Amino acid sequence: MIERSLAIIKPDGVERSLVGEIIKRFENTGLKIVGMKMVWIDKKFAEKHYSAHKSKPFFSELVDFITEGPVVAFVVEGVHAVDNVRRLVGTTSPHEAAPGTIRGDFAHISMAYASKKGSGGKNVIHASGSKKEADYEIGLWFAKGELHTYNTVHEKHVF
Repeated sequence: MIERSLAIIKPDGVERSLVGEIIKRFENTGLKIVGMKMVWIDKKFAEKHYSAHKSKPFFSELVDFITEGPVVAFVVEGVHAVDNVRRLVGTTSPHEAAPGTIRGDFAHISMAYASKKGSGGKNVIHASGSKKEADYEIGLWFAKGELHTYNTVHEKHVF
């Protein structure tokens, strides 16, 4: 089942110069990048992106955090992309993320600690949580003309 999923390297990942390392991890797994951009989103856009969390107590922290610097948003395509991206990224709370995952290797805070400090959970990366969420987020972040179809030499072995 070929799917697409959205990932966003958050301001802390960009500021820490982790973009290249993170992109490399996605490509090493055989996921194909079909769209990418660096943007500095505003509050209104962030609220749309995090609309599923609007009623939660940490909503404003999420919005404040993702708007404090530029982000790198990208769409990947591959077999079971949504689930594979989630495994690659690691659990939302970095202190629970396994070593070898992006959050497990580059972040260590707990979401409880982040909420106590009001820091918005600096966990380096966002990844769509479901196929439905991925479809919504990709449509929000990318126009159809910004997503590309092409073949890689690896598709013979991966797909």
